[in-house]
Amino acid sequence: MPVSLLAIAAHRDDVELTCAGALIKAAGAGHRTGILDLTAGEMGSRGSAATRAEEAQRAAELMGVAERRNAGLPDAHLANTDASRRVVVEQIRHFAPRTVILPYPVGRHPDHRIASELARDACYLAGLSKYDAEGTPHRPHKILYALAYREDPIKPTFVVDISAEFDRKLAAIRCYASQFDGAQNAGEIFPTGQDLYSLVEIQNAHYGSLIRARFGEPYWTPETMRVDDVMGLEVQSM
Repeated sequence: MPVSLLAIAAHRDDVELTCAGALIKAAGAGHRTGILDLTAGEMGSRGSAATRAEEAQRAAELMGVAERRNAGLPDAHLANTDASRRVVVEQIRHFAPRTVILPYPVGRHPDHRIASELARDACYLAGLSKYDAEGTPHRPHKILYALAYREDPIKPTFVVDISAEFDRKLAAIRCYASQFDGAQNAGEIFPTGQDLYSLVEIQNAHYGSLIRARFGEPYWTPETMRVDDVMGLEVQSM
């Protein structure tokens, strides 16, 4: 069955850190959601790929994700090649999503940057009827980029209110005890002397404050957002 919303990321736990709130909210609204982890996380400094697989399954259940798959690409060696694009194209055709969430194209972890480019290219190629890959051709309608933990001055196109979903998001992140218990940084999150779970809460509270909400998740799109009714715009100006 196709999904409405698919999150694609380099490693098991990336989705939980960046866009779990949106996935939980979508599932709660009755949409079918999915996750595609490109690698098994076998090069992680902590834990093991087998442990992360178990943690990822528990997290997916907490988020109400209908299906979670792993593309089996090499951790710390992701490359946007014809072979890897074909793998991701087949996965996109399997999920047939309307909307896809990707990592932001800039990041300190090479896998995050490459995952963004690789998945975006695969989203386009998946719609080509003559592209040599398994599955029925399908091209997603919308691509969103998760902006969480960006330090460069990128203004979100929009922020999703995840106030009601934040506790479940944090619980999903906590599933990765092998990665995060006692940790002070991860991926794009730089250490400040606090534990990682506190940093997640601070960051989500910051973006929530931008839309006058308790917690929020930031997203960016290169396309201009369309508004049909200016009288329905939210977020008080003054």
